[in-house]
Amino acid sequence: MSDAASGREWRFYLDDMIGFCERVLSFTEGLDSTQFVADAMRFDATVRNIELIGEAATRVPDQVRATAPDIPWRMIVATRNQLIHGYLGIDNDTLWSIISTDIPVLLDSLRALKTKFHP
Repeated sequence: MSDAASGREWRFYLDDMIGFCERVLSFTEGLDSTQFVADAMRFDATVRNIELIGEAATRVPDQVRATAPDIPWRMIVATRNQLIHGYLGIDNDTLWSIISTDIPVLLDSLRALKTKFHP
């Protein structure tokens, strides 16, 4: 199964999502929310990678998504849309919560999904 628009295999988008999650965690490692918000370069890089997680998620077929109901696919895409279309309205506390709480759980779930399809 491939992405009709690009001809790219959906598994590559799953790998991308894992890589973007790893970058988010790497960019924010050792920081608290105040330090994160104060570092414009890390902030922007992190937001961009969260956007890319959502973009890649749109390329994972519904059949595959259905095998991983623990992953909040719609919320991931909605977060991407909010970040892209409402950038000036980003709530820093919500963003930090996504980074510190949701991304580590998402990363584990994505790795488990990858293992399911790539034993």
